[in-house]
Amino acid sequence: MADKFALIVESGTTDKLMAASILTAGAAAMGKDVTVFLTFGGLLAFKKGYEQAPMVMPNEFKGMEDVLAQSMKAKNIPHWMKNFQDAKEVGNVHIYACSATLDMFDLKKDDLEPIVEDVVGVAYFIKEAEGAQTLFI
Repeated sequence: MADKFALIVESGTTDKLMAASILTAGAAAMGKDVTVFLTFGGLLAFKKGYEQAPMVMPNEFKGMEDVLAQSMKAKNIPHWMKNFQDAKEVGNVHIYACSATLDMFDLKKDDLEPIVEDVVGVAYFIKEAEGAQTLFI
């Protein structure tokens, strides 16, 4: 069993971000070293001001955003960002932005939430993920 867990978060939809954050928190709680690599939509979701952004859902959930948001609130289901923040507090979790994606969207690290530790290239992520159980979300 790997002591390392790695996620490539490519999607910026709420369902995928929830899954990624829950998996990150679970792996951190199990004592695994967790590396999260944000790219494309996953990276854009971490831009400052995320809390004002509307819930983004895939086509099969279009039109249900308000119902899902109300259900999450009523059931005290934390926002995906809170899950990532909690994971960093309980475990060894590193969240990195893809340098190529940042450049492609003409963004800087300062445009991202402080939870994003650093901007790295794919080679750095691959080195960090070596021997890890790795998922693409």
